[in-house]
Amino acid sequence: MTKNNSYIPKSVTVIAWILVLGAMAPLLDSTMVNIAINTLVKDLNSSVEIVQWTITGYVLATGIAVPFSSWLLNKFDGKLIFLTGEVLFALGSLLSALSTNINFLIGARLVQGFAGGLIIPILTTLLIQTAGQEIMGQMMATVGLPMILGPLVGPILGGIIIKYLSWHWIFWINIPVGIISIILIIWKMPKYPAQNKAAKMDFVGIVLLAASTTAIIYGIVKAANAANFLNQTTLMFVCLGIGLMFLYIIWALIMKEKVVLPLKLFTHNSFNGSIIGLFIAGTVLNGAMLLLPLFFQNVRGMSVMMAGLALIPQGLGMLISRPLTGKLTDQIGAKYVVFGSLLITFIGTLPFYWIDNKTSYWIIAGILFVRGIGAGGIFMPLMADAYTGMVNSQIPAASIGSRIVQNIGSAFGSALISTLVTAYANSNIASFRHTLATNKFRDNPEFLQHHLELIKVHSFQYGFMVISIAALLIVLPVMLLTNRMKK
Repeated sequence: MTKNNSYIPKSVTVIAWILVLGAMAPLLDSTMVNIAINTLVKDLNSSVEIVQWTITGYVLATGIAVPFSSWLLNKFDGKLIFLTGEVLFALGSLLSALSTNINFLIGARLVQGFAGGLIIPILTTLLIQTAGQEIMGQMMATVGLPMILGPLVGPILGGIIIKYLSWHWIFWINIPVGIISIILIIWKMPKYPAQNKAAKMDFVGIVLLAASTTAIIYGIVKAANAANFLNQTTLMFVCLGIGLMFLYIIWALIMKEKVVLPLKLFTHNSFNGSIIGLFIAGTVLNGAMLLLPLFFQNVRGMSVMMAGLALIPQGLGMLISRPLTGKLTDQIGAKYVVFGSLLITFIGTLPFYWIDNKTSYWIIAGILFVRGIGAGGIFMPLMADAYTGMVNSQIPAASIGSRIVQNIGSAFGSALISTLVTAYANSNIASFRHTLATNKFRDNPEFLQHHLELIKVHSFQYGFMVISIAALLIVLPVMLLTNRMKK
């Protein structure tokens, strides 16, 4: 039976917004903590390397939790699992807010990360079970709201909290949101019966996937910290992760449909196109979300809070394109929606190759607005198309697969841009120092300062060029996405 793509039942919309509220705190929280690193170092009398584990530990705990979600949905009521994730996240937030030392805070963040790793894939699975695949584009546009707002609003909100309150409030504000979310889940959400109570837990598969994902992400994070993908720690952990993934593939070939992530999913072109696109999108979206605030702070001299506010035009562009993207995805398929969005994103990113500290902000705002319109149409259609053609029993596993790729792609994208920009700057500084050895301007402070500023600007411009190229690369997996247009 064909559904009217323009009509979404009120009951479905209500459930979608409850799910959105449940995901809002985890996605906002992760971006706000980034802002608080220096404050945490000072207040908890620790070092940047140790405090960084409040972020690294969160990401790794998320990666561990994701593979468990499929088995949990097979064995237990989906509403109960989602509710449990919300309660755990609220508990982790409470413990984080009450932390008096860095070790306690890291432990509390592990609880938060594990809860977040349950919430996001389960959210997607429950939404598909509620709405069906016919209106998945519009539903993903709704559920994608916190994914859009998190990186944009998080730094602004975090900056305000750090400036006027204390870092504890980054976690305290999660408590009322969590309580409201828990009440709405209990009150308004229907039950989602266990899909297969007889299913046995694929303990070996879950451990292999969780360990593989954790090792790869940890290696990538260390690459970002060291600004070098060839450092010993990164090579060791990434190779370990790839080796564990190879073992999982062998296990999956033996166990077939009994594994947590069946290889049969990869026979769907739309699933393959989606996860490859999502991986590359980690550079286009997360890489840019890392680079843009730093550009405003380091090149244009803005405060953390002002840098966040400067990104508002991009957020507005995303919000404007979001509902249209969802409807078009349901009507014509993800292929042409993502293709058009990529071109707009490219047009809104490439000009940053020429933008510097003298460029008018209003020109930058206009370019950011265009970029936002394009970027808002990449992620959600890619996510929605991961489930095209799937039967209900495959959806939890597809959620796991797409979420694992998103986690790795996000970490890789941020690390890639950070590493390339830092390496570019270091290389040019080294070359500049060599030139200075025989240059008469070496004792001129103004000349030295001006040239170092130019190197900084050029490094950021180089980073934006890489992001622009990455946007064009997504065109390749786009060819595998769904096309619903009549031929």
